[in-house]
Amino acid sequence: MFVFILRRLMQAVIVMLTVAFIAFTLFQFVGDPVTNLLGQDATPEDRARLRADLGLDQPFPVQFARFVGNAVQGEFGISLRQGRKVSSLIAERFPATLELSMVAGVLALVVGIPMGVYTALRRGSFLSQVLLTLSLLGVSLPTFLIGILLILVFSVTLGWLPSFGRGETVSLGPWSTGFLTLDGWKHLVLPAVTLAVFQLTLIMRIVRAEMLEVLRTDYIKFARARGLSDRAVHFGHALKNTLVPVITITGLQIGSLIAFAIITETVFQWPGMGLLFIQAVTFADIPVMAAYLCLIALLFVLINLVVDLLYFAVDPRLRITKASGAH
Repeated sequence: MFVFILRRLMQAVIVMLTVAFIAFTLFQFVGDPVTNLLGQDATPEDRARLRADLGLDQPFPVQFARFVGNAVQGEFGISLRQGRKVSSLIAERFPATLELSMVAGVLALVVGIPMGVYTALRRGSFLSQVLLTLSLLGVSLPTFLIGILLILVFSVTLGWLPSFGRGETVSLGPWSTGFLTLDGWKHLVLPAVTLAVFQLTLIMRIVRAEMLEVLRTDYIKFARARGLSDRAVHFGHALKNTLVPVITITGLQIGSLIAFAIITETVFQWPGMGLLFIQAVTFADIPVMAAYLCLIALLFVLINLVVDLLYFAVDPRLRITKASGAH
């Protein structure tokens, strides 16, 4: 296990260095940041002083090493658009994105897995056919259209839920949360459902397909021959062996929820990192774009490491294979 974790960590370091290099090269293709910060009317002395302060007068390898060193400390320079430290902007926006992604991920799992199990065990029922039809719509419809339809129905027509913003939040030190206020939950419902729809339907269909495949295996037939109840067979044997591929997809999708919440945050004007990234792209704010890219890569690396470790907990065959390989 230790060797496995060490190997994964080494791979993670290589991936993060590659992403950092790609992020750093973005600075080389968007013009002179000194001009963006000072404007066209700055004197040559001011330009030279700022260039030296930013380290832009150093060779490329030195600049890259400095960028990596600052990134390890969570520093990505100054936003070219807002003139503030990028780390401060990320710290302000990250709680909103994390809360939205957490609620959407939990919703997708809590609803998607039971729906997948039900449609696998009750293939011919009317409700199962309805759920499969709805899942096709959930996979096919683009996220922005789902968000607009939800706003039209629940905000404009019915007036039940707000259509934009994060609502009232409570500050817990540097962290701000909307979980502790009713208004925060009201603002969270529509964007969370919008973000969860695709993941929910995808998980449902994967669980259904894997469940049907597992139910046809020999050990399930042997379990039935031993006289085990349907509940024990379905949930004690079939579902547990179904979870291995589900863990893989779920881990990747959780990372995707955070990385690709951009559209949802734009539709609902949710003040998270996705909206910050869209604004950075619009104004070519490269420090913010680079920080976003590195942070998302780090999240994917950590999630993949957790998923790999969960394999050992869910599938005993992997532990046996590793032990045999070690001997």
